[in-house]
Amino acid sequence: MEKKKYYFIAIGGVGMSGLAKYLLENGCEVSGSDITESKYTSQLRKLGAKIYIGQKAENVPSDAVIVASTAIRDNNPEMIRAKELGLKVYHRSDILAEISRWGKFFIGFSGTHGKTTTSGLCSFVLEKAGLLPSYVVGGMLPELGINAHCQDGKFFVAELDESDGTIIKYSPDICVVNNLEADHLDFYVDGVKSILNTFEKFISTTSENAVILVNNDCKNAKTLHSRKVITFGLHNADYCAKNIDFKYDCTTFDIYYKNNFLTDMKIILRGIHNVYNALAVTAALHQAGADIQQVKPYFAEFSGMGRRFQKTAEFDGISVYDDYAHHPTEIKATLSCANGMADKRVIAVFQPHRYSRLKNLWDEFLSSFDGVDKVIITDVYAASEDEIEGVNSKNFADDFVKSNSIPCEYISGSVKDVAYKLYPSLKENDVVIGLGAGTITSLGKDLYDVKKEAAQVVG
Repeated sequence: MEKKKYYFIAIGGVGMSGLAKYLLENGCEVSGSDITESKYTSQLRKLGAKIYIGQKAENVPSDAVIVASTAIRDNNPEMIRAKELGLKVYHRSDILAEISRWGKFFIGFSGTHGKTTTSGLCSFVLEKAGLLPSYVVGGMLPELGINAHCQDGKFFVAELDESDGTIIKYSPDICVVNNLEADHLDFYVDGVKSILNTFEKFISTTSENAVILVNNDCKNAKTLHSRKVITFGLHNADYCAKNIDFKYDCTTFDIYYKNNFLTDMKIILRGIHNVYNALAVTAALHQAGADIQQVKPYFAEFSGMGRRFQKTAEFDGISVYDDYAHHPTEIKATLSCANGMADKRVIAVFQPHRYSRLKNLWDEFLSSFDGVDKVIITDVYAASEDEIEGVNSKNFADDFVKSNSIPCEYISGSVKDVAYKLYPSLKENDVVIGLGAGTITSLGKDLYDVKKEAAQVVG
């Protein structure tokens, strides 16, 4: 990684753009391409990156380190050109691993769910406490509007993705394992067994002094045994959350370490999963030697990462939320955030993400929508995958109707098409929650645009 010139194929994604930003702040020359403009490409341009819209062979410089994600296929014209030039193509995980070795105390957050929120929360409280952390996370930090930053403080915080097995490249000083469940079954062909084997290998290659923090309430995660771990959870754990009180506008609880009171805690995030998230971050910072009383006040200021139960529109007494949840467990956790909205009609709009995930977790998805009043199923967001025969949203919606008492409707077309068909049925006190890792994120904007169009027609 001795070169200081980098070219990113698909630079506009949240993960790739974070790495690019970090390199730019370190004085590296960065360029790259994507198929569309985005807020991320705009930010990178302001920092001095050269961005191409459209992926063409002639974009690729002859003297740069090439960076690509797993989603980029070998027939991509820029990949073909890079190989013609004899350039080695690095996975984005290689770049993050290289950055993590640049002399800072490395705190990594891993697991099937919660990586973005925990890494973001950790970065946020360190930032707000004035500790000048460096970080690369998979979402936008609230208030700050950035997903990566290089600063002069002690800590480097990162989200460690396990989806393609590349997590074994990292060696954090502290690693949090939030939970482990069956996901990414196109890669982990033996399900949880394959995932556990990868995590055992990952943990076994960290340094002897590394601290591994594991959720003791997750039956899969707590089976990790390649070295001694420190646990967190709600029962029988080294770090334990007790006296949890879910209030209308916040959640409060106490944190004990080895049965001794450590601190009280207040968060404004909804759901029991966010108690685990705050507990995991507190445990990591405590093990890292941070002053918990210095960072504690800022937990209550963290409003959540972008696309995590994020309100994206409000009009005519209707609220629209957007959430990245694309796994059954994540959907259940997100919908639990709607608890306390008993006077509302809750409509879940689910965009399945990847044909392979829908196929492998079909039955689990069918039972993920308890507590909502209606479910809308949109077309599958393929995420570069090919279709699988019989695995489609219409068939899923048909099965949903057979196995649930919750009203369900399949709406085909783009998210804007869904907004057009959904809008006329909405009324005051409705809560619409968009769920998925794809284009469903535009639902709030699209519904608001449809509302404005309807107002103009009436006018």
